[in-house]
Amino acid sequence: MNPMDMLKNFQDIQAKMSETQEKLRGVTAVGSAGGDMVRVEFNGHMEVRSVKISPEAVDPDDIEMLEDLLLAACTDGIRKVKERIQEEVSGLTGGLDLPPGMFGSA
Repeated sequence: MNPMDMLKNFQDIQAKMSETQEKLRGVTAVGSAGGDMVRVEFNGHMEVRSVKISPEAVDPDDIEMLEDLLLAACTDGIRKVKERIQEEVSGLTGGLDLPPGMFGSA
């Protein structure tokens, strides 16, 4: 392949990646735990957008359970965001494997 063609392709991919990163702001994923007693919503930049905790999940005598549920919901949400990011990026790159960590999908 001609080096100039490769450079143009790279520039096109860079522009598409910038567009995709902006698009990811609109992506949301909700992680949940304890049968939805704890729900954490993330955007495509893996920023927490909201946290919902059901009153049944709050037991002053068992704070550790609530902490575990919150951790599990966050882990679930991050996994779902990574899946959504991978879907968005794979459409952009045509299945080309990108280095880990691009778009926050480490």
